[in-house]
Amino acid sequence: MNEIFTGIANLGFPIVVSIYLLVRIEGKLDSLTNSINELTKAITKIE
Repeated sequence: MNEIFTGIANLGFPIVVSIYLLVRIEGKLDSLTNSINELTKAITKIE
């Protein structure tokens, strides 16, 4: 927890929030990419 407060003090609140959101979105984008790939494979099998 101290690391978070140190980051806020050193970098500023907007930068810390931006980094946090980018890290969170990255995982969701990976999951979305995997879902699209699986859907493509399923459509290919149907055809």
